[in-house]
Amino acid sequence: MMGSKGILARAPNAAAAHGRVVAVRGPVLDIVFDGALPGLREAVLVWAGDVRILTEVQAHLDETTIRAIAMHPTQGLWRGAPAQATGKPIMAPVGDRVLGRLVNMMGEPADNGAAFPPDTPTRPIHRPALPMSRQSGTTEIFATGIKVIDLLAPLAQGGKAAMFGGAGVGKTVLVMELIHAMVAGYDGISVFAGVGERCREGHEMLNEMKASGVIDQTVLVYGQMNEPPGARWRVPLTAMTVAEYFRDEQARNVLLLMDNVFRFVQAGAEVSGLLGRKPSRMGYQPTLETEVAELQERIASIGNASVTAIEAVYVPADDFTDPAVGAISSHVDSMVVLSRQLAAEGIYPAIDPIATTSVLLDPFIVGQEHADVAGRVREVIEHYIELKDVIALLGVEELGTDERLSVGRARRLQRFLTQPFFVASAFSGLEGRSVPIADTIAGCRAILDGECDAWDESALYMVGNLDEARQKQAEMSQVSTPAPQRQTEKAVAP
Repeated sequence: MMGSKGILARAPNAAAAHGRVVAVRGPVLDIVFDGALPGLREAVLVWAGDVRILTEVQAHLDETTIRAIAMHPTQGLWRGAPAQATGKPIMAPVGDRVLGRLVNMMGEPADNGAAFPPDTPTRPIHRPALPMSRQSGTTEIFATGIKVIDLLAPLAQGGKAAMFGGAGVGKTVLVMELIHAMVAGYDGISVFAGVGERCREGHEMLNEMKASGVIDQTVLVYGQMNEPPGARWRVPLTAMTVAEYFRDEQARNVLLLMDNVFRFVQAGAEVSGLLGRKPSRMGYQPTLETEVAELQERIASIGNASVTAIEAVYVPADDFTDPAVGAISSHVDSMVVLSRQLAAEGIYPAIDPIATTSVLLDPFIVGQEHADVAGRVREVIEHYIELKDVIALLGVEELGTDERLSVGRARRLQRFLTQPFFVASAFSGLEGRSVPIADTIAGCRAILDGECDAWDESALYMVGNLDEARQKQAEMSQVSTPAPQRQTEKAVAP
């Protein structure tokens, strides 16, 4: 059984309240205290022999008993085990010493590295959101180099963006590509929160960060699938605390990446059920909206420093009316929706251009040309989707001339908005592309204006800018055009 061995296991003060465990139900412990009860969300240490288990107070059952959720496994724990209140919430290590490290939710190193020194600064993982009077708004665009995102759902530095999609449609690959874009052009600290990740994914991410040379400016916080629900539930709060320290104390920009926020909600539902709370709609915890808001509202800018959040969100059974999806989507500025149908058609990234939105797609922020081109792209593709049933029944030949032209342009736009990713080059065999937003707008405008009507659709598939597609089209034209046959002179007898 793993115990609390890091800086969070420091002995509490001698005056702290002492207690004993009276009930153990998996990760839920009932503890009786002799003196004053610890407050809600305070940390309580429980001893199982030489092993210390970190718990967090969730409820006061009566005048002497609290109910706590364990952050460590509780196998082998017995009734009567001693407990001691720490007098403070769970504390997370912060500052320069956590840079380049992979830690768990309690701040314990999980990368086989050295433990943090005792004088490492710590901060409580529970903090109120900044008051509105201290927050600073920002409209600076966070360029990703991904065409469909930069065009239809521009991200803001200091904003919140979420990637919504079901299982297997490319959320994690998209987040990884955004990390690659950050490595190429972002000057700041990166904090990655892996919520309920597979055991191998943390080490894969660590090795990739080391290989790309950005590990020194990155903090990885992981709560794995095999950990208790309490540990998975608090991972985003630990990552947020680390990000806030760099923003507030060092005035540095922070990129906060979370994969997967749905598992944060899921862990909260598990904890709620273990605590005996009555479930709400579709079995979720009754505190769903509050838990999501407490996390999301801490993501903000202050002065010249910002925390920019990019979150992957699993959509259960592709049901976008799910309460968890609704709770998360109400807090984000940019909403990127991945489509299983587009993924089945080979359109990657499989981002739905109609459902994908951003509050930043405004002429006063991105410029009139960008807003106009994005609007026309959506209009043409939406018209094509409306005509799909007619085309399937009667064939495209039954459409009028204008509609056939519109359908062709929509299909070319869909293919132009595909893009080979750097992180998927080993699987696709294609070198990744990063496209400036000006090239994306110019390419889409050319397709909308009919400059590419005579091109083969495949010339626009999986390319960077329009010049690359033009070169591909020229090569395809040369291959498809047979070389002229030479006329050989024959001697004719007189």
